[in-house]
Amino acid sequence: MTIEAMSDQTSEAALVQLDRHGRLVVPASLRRALGLAPGDRLVIRREGDRLVLERFEAVEEAIWQEMAGVEGDLASELLEDRRREAERDG
Repeated sequence: MTIEAMSDQTSEAALVQLDRHGRLVVPASLRRALGLAPGDRLVIRREGDRLVLERFEAVEEAIWQEMAGVEGDLASELLEDRRREAERDG
């Protein structure tokens, strides 16, 4: 399958190459399509043998949504757990 065959209206593929410092350039057509600008923050993660880039804001929003149903103060719970462990360990 060619790179061109992988493109459609909602997705686009491009061949990029890491430079000697391990950096890559996101092609201008992809940056424009996604509205990316200099200084935008991206999160890169590994999924098996794939690398996935996502906007930081999208990842942050997903985390907040996941935590929306959590009740209580997680920091206080963590501290209480550590206190119990410390008492138990003497």
